[in-house]
Amino acid sequence: MGTTWRATQKANRRVELLRRAAELFAQRGFAGVSTGELGDAVGMSGPALYNYFPSKEALLSELLEDASMRLLAGCREIMAMPGTAGETLERLVAFHIDFATSEPDVIRVQDRELAQLPAEANHHVRSLQRQYVQEWDVVLAALRPQMDALERSIRLLATFGLLNSTPHSAAASRERARQLLAEMAEGSLLGHSPGGQTIRSG
Repeated sequence: MGTTWRATQKANRRVELLRRAAELFAQRGFAGVSTGELGDAVGMSGPALYNYFPSKEALLSELLEDASMRLLAGCREIMAMPGTAGETLERLVAFHIDFATSEPDVIRVQDRELAQLPAEANHHVRSLQRQYVQEWDVVLAALRPQMDALERSIRLLATFGLLNSTPHSAAASRERARQLLAEMAEGSLLGHSPGGQTIRSG
């Protein structure tokens, strides 16, 4: 029982460290936060941080790898659901917006600090991100077979930039921002008819 309790406490402390690190890195940048400040944020000494992570870089790596893995896992769950390609795209957009609005600090850190990762972790995160984009690309190709791969790539990357702006744009009115971002994302990916309506298919 004692061993299990200690393991649970350590796991909880790791989660809290990751959460507070995301907040501090988002506010001040990775380079602007010391290990001592990270420790202070969760009520421990700076050196005690190394009981949980071997370095500040390792903490950042876990933070960004975990975010990319959760995004990819959620995406693949949606891809496995029954439904048309259009319904799948709507679910993917809603899922990404949900993630961005519930994890705004992680989104900011991911956008700004990826280059700070050690080479191996950087490669892993970028690989996960490519797989995430590829899953979306399958849906977009089904909906817009006339688009070539380059156009789909440009539209997808632009859309992720839009959706990842959510931590900034959703500050004033979260629900209104979610609705507008979903409409804009689908419009950006699919194009619009001359009358202004998103062209849907599948």
